[in-house]
Amino acid sequence: MNATVDDPTSLALEAAAQIRTQAGTASADLALVLGSGWKSGADQLGTPVADLPLGDLPGFHIPAVAGHGGRLLVLTTPTGKTALVFTGRTHFYEERGVDAVVHGVRTAAELGVTTLVLTNGAGGVNPAWAPGQPVIISDHINLTGASPLHGPTFIDMSTTWTPALVALAQQVDPSLPTGVYVQFRGPQYETPAEVRMARVLGGDLVGMSTALEAIAAREAGMDVLGISLVTNAAAGVTDQPLDHAEVIAAGEAAAPRLAGLVRDLVGVL
Repeated sequence: MNATVDDPTSLALEAAAQIRTQAGTASADLALVLGSGWKSGADQLGTPVADLPLGDLPGFHIPAVAGHGGRLLVLTTPTGKTALVFTGRTHFYEERGVDAVVHGVRTAAELGVTTLVLTNGAGGVNPAWAPGQPVIISDHINLTGASPLHGPTFIDMSTTWTPALVALAQQVDPSLPTGVYVQFRGPQYETPAEVRMARVLGGDLVGMSTALEAIAAREAGMDVLGISLVTNAAAGVTDQPLDHAEVIAAGEAAAPRLAGLVRDLVGVL
């Protein structure tokens, strides 16, 4: 019998078991979630082991937005590690529940993953960052009003974004700045007033993903690295309106740099 959505642990176990069977691998070492603009370099990360449609795995769904991928790649990295590469994610605004949002993280944990790399496309609050700029996430603010934790589960979030991985990413590319990511619920883009609020709170980037996944990763004891691609200036930072097609276009324009960055990171993880 398939696990129910109300039983997230069993559902993750079921998905992990199916991945083991279809990929022929007993466990994995690291996982990457490739968000908007990031998936084009996935085939450069190592030797392919398996290519699985996410929608065919227990508990996963086909991404609701065009350009967000929808496959799980299992690879052997140049350092001999097994990597899970998710080209797509479920967003909170899809209204499938928080457990669906973090299902990939929990499945990776059941496969033994200890290092998680989360990427996304984000609005830049910091006016110094032009579209196409990758930014390492140093901390986050969760404004969704939700959590993937159930019951009295008290998790220390003070080093959610593992400092050693932040330092490693800056060794790979010393030009990368760091910033605080603010997750809103979406799917509407933030208003200028909301962006001003995020700036006052200490935010540098705004988006609709990632923070909830990071919380689940910390619950699982994973080390976490996050990188945002600035796809547009956040509302009110410039006088330009926000457009999803422009967000996708910015990701495509930055694809060669992002592919190289992720490739180099995987080579040292």
